Amino acid sequence: MSCTKILGSIIAVVGISIVAAGLAVETESKKAEAGKLRHVVLFKFKDGTSPEKIKEIETAYCAQQQKIPEIVDLEWGTDVSTENLSQGFTHCFIITFRNAADRTAYLRHPIHKEISKSLLTPYREKVLVVDYVVPNK
Repeated sequence: MSCTKILGSIIAVVGISIVAAGLAVETESKKAEAGKLRHVVLFKFKDGTSPEKIKEIETAYCAQQQKIPEIVDLEWGTDVSTENLSQGFTHCFIITFRNAADRTAYLRHPIHKEISKSLLTPYREKVLVVDYVVPNK
């Protein structure tokens, strides 16, 4: 087989792989746009953050539900697990949106940005975020 044919075969295989990967990303993107989306946020606060400051952050974070119309539901709590696997994360907030577009609007909303920047960032040691689309039953 000539070098040209081999190179052509390699390009064809790579091209198919790239197209397939693109379709997978497109499918995931459409899936995320299609249904209810949950935005799970875990916080680990810096050592020395006062209980009063943490309470202020909790209150401000929860108040977003009344101020940002894209939020369908917001629940939260502190770690009560007995497994000792929290890695120092103490707070969990689960925010529900109708779809991925509403989540995007929330992330860009001035109230959310202000809470994150001014109130949360100075006291947050770590944050972990996981978003998922709620499967249709």
